[in-house]
Amino acid sequence: MIPVFLPYKDEIREPQLVLAGDVGGTKANLALFKVLGEDMEMLYNNRYPSSEYDTFTDIVLQFIKDCKQTPDKICLGVAGPVIKGTVEFTNLNWKVSTDEIISKTGIQKVMLINDLEATAYGLACLKDEDIYTISDGVKQTEGNIAIIAPGTGLGEAGMFKSRSAYHPFATEGGHSEFAPRTQQDIKLLQHLQSTEGVVSWEHVISGPGIYRIYEFLRDVEQMDEPAWLTEMLQEESNASAVVSKMAIEKKAEICQHTMHLFVEYLARESASLVLKLKSVGGLFIGGGIPPKIINLLQTDLFFKTFLDCDRMQDLIKEVPVYVVLNDNTALLGAGLYGAYVIAS
Repeated sequence: MIPVFLPYKDEIREPQLVLAGDVGGTKANLALFKVLGEDMEMLYNNRYPSSEYDTFTDIVLQFIKDCKQTPDKICLGVAGPVIKGTVEFTNLNWKVSTDEIISKTGIQKVMLINDLEATAYGLACLKDEDIYTISDGVKQTEGNIAIIAPGTGLGEAGMFKSRSAYHPFATEGGHSEFAPRTQQDIKLLQHLQSTEGVVSWEHVISGPGIYRIYEFLRDVEQMDEPAWLTEMLQEESNASAVVSKMAIEKKAEICQHTMHLFVEYLARESASLVLKLKSVGGLFIGGGIPPKIINLLQTDLFFKTFLDCDRMQDLIKEVPVYVVLNDNTALLGAGLYGAYVIAS
């Protein structure tokens, strides 16, 4: 869908085996791709619970053992800022470096990139059915692209438009400060400051953020929590998933109000990201949560809030808005990067 800049694509003429990864605070999704030209064949894929391994290198070694093939290159999209080939995971007690992976695997061509940068590259691999359109905007307008992705954390990235191709780049915008607008927002900010200190957008627009909003409505705003819901939350390991599911099914007012705020906050930060990057080329909403709450994003709430942005409504309403439905987008992007951005 999106033409990205791939510096070595025309030079590489032999099939490559690329170990690609999408590594977050909850799971590590790894795949072995055979890449040649426009074709990316997934030869093997497996997911590993991040918390069950002491180091990420242990997962890489286990994957190579499981797939029974040695890759030519490794490219991993990781949830955190990559500095000089090293990342300290934001939501996991891991520190990973390319040097360590090279040393332990013996594979010399290894690259770490931010997981949202990998998602940006992955947009080039998607088909029409992998995308849900919230707003068509003005599709023919060329310009930068913004990507926002709530999951275990909140990822944000951009794609700079230059001539005929896009250049993806990572940001850590999800950790910028939460900006309250209403009196209720201010109360939520004050509530979260008592436990989080500096309150970022990630604290409210993420999986854990859903339950933080829910607790605020229950404990501070004194909204009623039905007994059956209390029991359900105690029984299920993922409380945020329970809240969002009950909201979609309209079974509890407190859950519906929680997700109302979540969608509002997602729309507001999405608009801010679009304005900061002047991304008239489009906004892509990725991550693990949006496809699961697509019914809530289809309502007027998201788009009306997205447009409510001071004096830039004329610009914002021209921006096409899409939800990325393919949960392997970052994995595909890491495979594409490994094949054609890492030299042979």
